Amino acid sequence: MAQISLHSTDKSQVVAAKSEKAARLFYIDHLRVALMILVVLHHVALVYGASLEGYYYVEPPFTSPLAFKALLIFALVNQAWFMGAFFLLSGYFTPGSFDRKGLGAFLKDRLLRLGIPLVVFYFVLSPISFIGFWLMPSVLTGITEPLTWQIFWRAYPDLIGLGPLWFVAMLLIFSFGYAIWRLVAGNQPARQSAMPGYLAVGIFILVLALASTLMRMVIPLGESWHQFPTLAYLPQYLSFFVLGAIASRKGWLKSLSGTMGFVGFVVAAVTAVFLFSLAFSGQMFSLELTEALDNAMGNGHWQSAIYALWDSAFAVGLTLGLITLFRRFVNSRNGFGRFLSQHSYTVYIIHIPIVVFVAHALRNIELESLQKFGLASIIIVPICFIAAYLVRKIPFASKIL
Repeated sequence: MAQISLHSTDKSQVVAAKSEKAARLFYIDHLRVALMILVVLHHVALVYGASLEGYYYVEPPFTSPLAFKALLIFALVNQAWFMGAFFLLSGYFTPGSFDRKGLGAFLKDRLLRLGIPLVVFYFVLSPISFIGFWLMPSVLTGITEPLTWQIFWRAYPDLIGLGPLWFVAMLLIFSFGYAIWRLVAGNQPARQSAMPGYLAVGIFILVLALASTLMRMVIPLGESWHQFPTLAYLPQYLSFFVLGAIASRKGWLKSLSGTMGFVGFVVAAVTAVFLFSLAFSGQMFSLELTEALDNAMGNGHWQSAIYALWDSAFAVGLTLGLITLFRRFVNSRNGFGRFLSQHSYTVYIIHIPIVVFVAHALRNIELESLQKFGLASIIIVPICFIAAYLVRKIPFASKIL
């Protein structure tokens, strides 16, 4: 490694090194790791009862209504905010990447880092994950033939798909959209400004809720559109990505106060208690499963408007709160955190087949669904990061992942 002399008359290397270290937002790295782990747990929950529709692999029987309700609520709450938070953080780092690399290198980097994993999952990991269909009881799938290479290749065209890599596909689209915008708008200098106040944040939540309600009249929650399973959340995803890019140019994360983060937590908690329960069951302070849950998914029902207001306020409030929380308490470099950060993107790409086959390997352990979810999670999360470490050891893989 080249040495930097502190006695040199040219201090540019020292200044650059200090600037890079100061600019590194370690708390954002740690927050992305936490979100990635939550994604894995979300998909483990789908195995043990949170899935209302088919999934790569589910484990019956679902004999505990309490476990089903708990895992369903866990999945719905996750869905309300965590992918929006991913888009916000992705948007935050997009302007800096474009500024450093320029148009051509930026687009090439996006195609390599997003396009190649997308193709690999679509044509390889998705079909492998769908082997879980043959591992489930035939009463759930209607499949009576044992899996053979002939059957697999015959079914292969139906097994390819985006899966959770819909996020990568959408991020690729947003990245190209940002590049086009920069071409049109030109290179405008970044101007630091204070974080918008509570009124602006409140107006954003209301506008987002309205846009989400209208979107869900066309594509209800839970309805997949061209392999995008949560396109009903498009207003949140797009607006959070745009806000992330604006926040990067204006330095909003630096001026975001701890008080606003605390208020964000309060808003998230209050709306979860009042609005989520009202939309979920049609009754205040009740989480009993009724037909109101279907109404909350969209199609113009009043419960859908309440649900959209809840998940908009919840997503904004919780994201603001977590940013300030991580900035205050988890904003330093350490070896373990760096390891998790380096491998979290790879975990996102490869975790689905790991979830499927580990869950199947645990199938004969007799535990109640919530206990099984906990056991599987404790086993699956470390395996995902170990597997990611091994994958990144493949020649040239670390340049993409």
